[in-house]
Amino acid sequence: MEVPEEVQKNLARRRKVLFDKNSPFLQDLAALLRETSHRAAVLWALELAEETVCLLEEKYPDEPRPREALLAARAWTAGKVKMRFAQQKILACHALAKELASAEDVALCHAVGQACAVVHTAGHALGYPVYELTAIVRRCGAENCQKALEKRKGEYIARLLYWRAHWRECGGPWASFLQEQGI
Repeated sequence: MEVPEEVQKNLARRRKVLFDKNSPFLQDLAALLRETSHRAAVLWALELAEETVCLLEEKYPDEPRPREALLAARAWTAGKVKMRFAQQKILACHALAKELASAEDVALCHAVGQACAVVHTAGHALGYPVYELTAIVRRCGAENCQKALEKRKGEYIARLLYWRAHWRECGGPWASFLQEQGI
């Protein structure tokens, strides 16, 4: 297995982010996301963000911003806070990335921020994989990452299929802007 060509090119160009929303590697996931209800995408994204927040809390136990962003996004989803409050917490999580030295952890902070922003629009949903997969490459190295990338993408798809089938079972409450018609 070989690392995706785009990753090789982006590493050679010394880019911080190694994937993007048009990445050939992510097109199967992107197609599924286009066919997914906003609520299912939110549940999927916030579940992924929870995993990453827990990982960041292990590394930075005194740093509250990723958890605060996730809690604010959940409250926003439920209609308990307004967009501006959640947006401030999400931006604070992104700001944390600028303070960290580890390229892996920088990408993970951005992944959490992107996942939390899915509440605003499902268009942010690919942001989480873009950043988390970048973090995987940073952690494993380009020569050793392909299996980990494939495995993680498979997990994204499996969880997305789960939430597509089960989002109605998540009783809410849902903010009024997330009340979907017939989906």
